[in-house]
Amino acid sequence: MLITNLDWTIIAAFFLVAIGIGFYMRKRAGKSTSDFFLTGRNLPWYVAGTSMVATTFAADTPLAVTELVAERGIAGNWLWWNMLFGGMLTVFFFARLWRRAGIMTDAEFVSIRYSGKSARFLRGFRALYIGVFMNAIVMAWVNLAMVKILQVMFPGLTIFGMTEVSLLGITFPVHLLAVGMLMALVALYSALSGLWGVSITDTFQFIIAMGGSIILAIIALRHVGGVSGLTEGLSEVNWVFDFFPVIGGEGAGAQLGGLMQMSVVALVAYLGVQWWASWYPGAEPGGGGYVAQRMMSAKDEKHSLLATLWFQVAHFAVRPWPWIIVALVALVLYPNEADKGATYVMVIRDLLPPGLLGLLLAAFFAAYMSTMASQTNWGTSYIVNDLYRPFVRPGATEAYYVRVSRITTVLLMVFSLLVTTQFDKISDAWRFILACSGGIGLVLLLRWFWWRVNAWTEIAAMLAPYAVYPFLVFYLKLEYELTLIIIVGWSTLVWLVVMFSTKPASMTTLKAFYTRVHPGGPGWKPVAEQLPEVQGDTGYKQLFVNYISGCILVMFSLFGTGKLIFGQTLQALAFFAIAMLAGAIIYYNLSRIGWEKLDR
Repeated sequence: MLITNLDWTIIAAFFLVAIGIGFYMRKRAGKSTSDFFLTGRNLPWYVAGTSMVATTFAADTPLAVTELVAERGIAGNWLWWNMLFGGMLTVFFFARLWRRAGIMTDAEFVSIRYSGKSARFLRGFRALYIGVFMNAIVMAWVNLAMVKILQVMFPGLTIFGMTEVSLLGITFPVHLLAVGMLMALVALYSALSGLWGVSITDTFQFIIAMGGSIILAIIALRHVGGVSGLTEGLSEVNWVFDFFPVIGGEGAGAQLGGLMQMSVVALVAYLGVQWWASWYPGAEPGGGGYVAQRMMSAKDEKHSLLATLWFQVAHFAVRPWPWIIVALVALVLYPNEADKGATYVMVIRDLLPPGLLGLLLAAFFAAYMSTMASQTNWGTSYIVNDLYRPFVRPGATEAYYVRVSRITTVLLMVFSLLVTTQFDKISDAWRFILACSGGIGLVLLLRWFWWRVNAWTEIAAMLAPYAVYPFLVFYLKLEYELTLIIIVGWSTLVWLVVMFSTKPASMTTLKAFYTRVHPGGPGWKPVAEQLPEVQGDTGYKQLFVNYISGCILVMFSLFGTGKLIFGQTLQALAFFAIAMLAGAIIYYNLSRIGWEKLDR
């Protein structure tokens, strides 16, 4: 592998564009914290939705998908494909409510939905727990993925002949220092331009990252002789091409590189539990985190809904196949490689010519930077809006809070780099977060539609998993899927007991929330009866039809694309026809309801 001047020129041009966008948008972002964190609530749907999907396209994502395919074949992606069912709920039932709430962060939701000391504690706790600690862990594994990429692409990298540097008693491998330099660049344009710059840069970076992934998949597939060569190379384990799980016992079909078919417990965990029960960045049940931030930044409720719908389509139906194809090719080329995630980068290293190599490196930098920029902007919004402003320095000017936000952005970047030094590997990071958030998902859904949910309910659901997780994992040594199912059952029992043992939010708070958001539904009947002048939302039957149609639209588009790639044209056309029919049903129902009703 030789990185030429052409490759470096392409990479440098990418960095210059990213920095240029940051400087161009800095004045608009500096007007207020609303502009810095929410673009003044003026994002069009296509920018907001693309920013969501770009954030989920991190440097670790193609590597993680490669690992899933290496473990369970294409069907291994149900670990994250199942999240569509929760994401589509957000589109039709929650996107307009988030935009209507008129808040800056999803942590601030606590202050308008709950009351009393428990609500104040929960808001501050969420700001620290999710905005700082969980956020730093997410950024740490993204950093580690970028380190792995640099180690494969630049194995002999040194600084003045040294492979590691010690600062303040902490050892930084040279590849991690290189990632730190990338973080400094991200911190620069993120701190300058806020969400305006982050969102516009995300759109540019998504185009680069997606285009690079597609080019890599085409070249990799041609290298092994096309689809026929790929199927021949994996003929011993041809079930890896199945889109749906082929249920088998542990170790079934492990003829190549440790591949195993999916167990019944795994299928139940993925399709029956995980998508509604667990919190995960970008896939929070009911929306949350940077997804909620983009929904609240949209121009209006119509743009909020369309942004989230585009996110689901792009996230699940557009992005996966280039990664999956490369992952399958990597199984043929490197069947005995221990680090399956690294084989994705090896394909780039070994197959791409000059120019394209620089483009793919720029694509990885784009994926990394878009995620880090969004994570820091979102995390900073928690720290400033939900911790610093209400508890440390209330009543200051907007200009002051913008300055604090810019400083906090840099500090959060530095903290995540320090956290990265404490990790040796990324393995099972997704599963850890999903298991330790098991049970909170249902609370996040119900709090919008059931008046009885209170702050203690949410606190209990957040903490309950940690009471049993160490016992299940380190003592009983259970697999992730069974651990998740047990934790969800335990957590649900705990938060139900806590909810009915404590008082609901004050009626004054509940009435104010219902007046602002007017979600409607039978769960708010005791409150709605006291507010006859407030018209709650209706049309939930049509929304449910849209929800089912949305799931069909995305899944059949995903499978249709796969069938087309593998040469099964008639099946592909059938899948696409059903997907188009589902899209037509959504368009008809939304047109019949009337977009103006979404903007009330």
